[in-house]
Amino acid sequence: MTTTPLFIQNYPSDSQAFRDLVNQQVAAALTEDIGTGDLTASLLPAAQQARATIVTREDATLCGTAWAEACFKQLDPAISISWHAKEGQRVNANQILCEISGSTRAILSAERCALNFLQTLSSVATQTRRYVEAVSGTQAQILDTRKTIPGLRLAEKYAVTVGGGMNQRLALYDGILIKENHIASAGGIKAALEAASRLAYGAGKEISVQIEVETLGELKQALSAGSTSILLDDFSLEDMREAVRITQKRALLEASGGVDLNTVRSIAETGVDRISIGSLTKHIRAIDLSLRIT
Repeated sequence: MTTTPLFIQNYPSDSQAFRDLVNQQVAAALTEDIGTGDLTASLLPAAQQARATIVTREDATLCGTAWAEACFKQLDPAISISWHAKEGQRVNANQILCEISGSTRAILSAERCALNFLQTLSSVATQTRRYVEAVSGTQAQILDTRKTIPGLRLAEKYAVTVGGGMNQRLALYDGILIKENHIASAGGIKAALEAASRLAYGAGKEISVQIEVETLGELKQALSAGSTSILLDDFSLEDMREAVRITQKRALLEASGGVDLNTVRSIAETGVDRISIGSLTKHIRAIDLSLRIT
């Protein structure tokens, strides 16, 4: 089982690929928000300078500092930002996260985009950390899904890693997950796995292949067909335990469906290897942050 999330493998934080990703997403956000110009900020003198702070109004795991910083820097490279908390650090209500100094116009024009990235990614990281801590001491890893905000897929998957979670897949291009509709269209579990095996073998690179099953009978079919990674969809706790017994480590077992903070520990204790949770990136509530000119 890999110990490095897929996002980190593909976008190390010190790499040009990571910087390009951040800059592209920030540029799109600023273009969406500012368009032909910030009319309100233009009321202020162009040469005016200001100092500002960003404060969190609630406890959280800080995430998205690179995105927030890029929002200000793309509008004025001369802006200075001093962070009082590090990426991935737990922060407390009313704590100052950073101090900013530079062009008043640039600070105010970048404010909303910077806060949007910070509050969204911090929310994902905070929620992920809650789940990771809930299964502490078990072998189960917490994974995300593709249930993400369009355009922010990779940023949200990054935030999951900051919270201590793993990435199920980055997208459709980097792994095969055979779900019920694929099985029905391919002619059954065995046929779908055989087709996936041919595709993976002919790709010339390692491609993960996972199949979703909905019953213990389908699990047995998948194992007989040679599957080494199986997603247990909406299994009861009793059936999960039976699935672990039947599988006997011949395949990686991942549980999905009906997972929340009240159930995740019990699911982990069945002995499954992974638990994927769509709500990490789908049911997020933004962290309450505030920027104030000082």
